[in-house]
Amino acid sequence: MFTHIFFDLDGTLTDPALGITNSFIHALKFYGMEIPSYEELCKLIGPPLPYSFETTFGFSHEKAMEAVAKYREYFSTKGLFENKVYDGIPELLQTLKEKGKHLVVATSKPEEYSIKIIEHFGLAKYFDFVCGSLMDESRSKKDEVIAYALERCDLGEGDKQNVLMVGDRFHDIEGAKKNNLKSCGVLFGYGTRSELEESGADFIAESVAELSKIII
Repeated sequence: MFTHIFFDLDGTLTDPALGITNSFIHALKFYGMEIPSYEELCKLIGPPLPYSFETTFGFSHEKAMEAVAKYREYFSTKGLFENKVYDGIPELLQTLKEKGKHLVVATSKPEEYSIKIIEHFGLAKYFDFVCGSLMDESRSKKDEVIAYALERCDLGEGDKQNVLMVGDRFHDIEGAKKNNLKSCGVLFGYGTRSELEESGADFIAESVAELSKIII
C-alpha cells in the first residue's frame, strides 16, 4: 500500500476561503474592478495565482504578477491565518504517522506561507517536508511541486507506485498523472466530482472519514 502521502494544502488540509477571497478582493479593488460573488471567488481556490488572474480576469502575465503582489499585501499579514483546519484532519494525520506513513505537503502556495500556516495550526509535526512554490511564482505548477516533493523524499521511478497525491482540484490530479502517481480527489474542498473524475482521479473521497479508509 502507499508509504508516502502527498497532501495539497488549500481545500484539502485547511479551508482557506475567508483569507483567499479577502486577498482577491484587496487586489481587485486596486484595479477598480467589480468584485465577483463570494461563490465565484471560492472557485479560484487551488490554482496558482497568476493562472487565476490571467484566465478569470483576462490579465496579461505582467499585470497578473503585479496583481499577485497586491493580493499578498493582504494575505501576508491577515489572510494567511483567516483559515481553519478541516474537522478530522489532525486525527487522520496522527493515525498515518503512527502507522509509519511519510507525509508531505505539496501545494502551489508559496512554501514560505505554507510552513507558517501548518505551524500556526499545529500540523507541522506530522510532515516530513512542506513543498510549495517560490515567492516569484516559479515552481507553482502542481506537477513541478510534486516533482520537487519526490526529489526531497529521494523517491525514484521505482518508488512511485507507493506514493498517493491527495487534493481537491483538477490541478492536483493532473499534476499527479504527469509524475506517474496515483491520486485521490476529495469533495470536502473546492473541486466538483465531475472535475475530479474528468481529470482522472484514481480515488474520490467525499469525507475525511472516507479518505482515511482509502489511504490507511
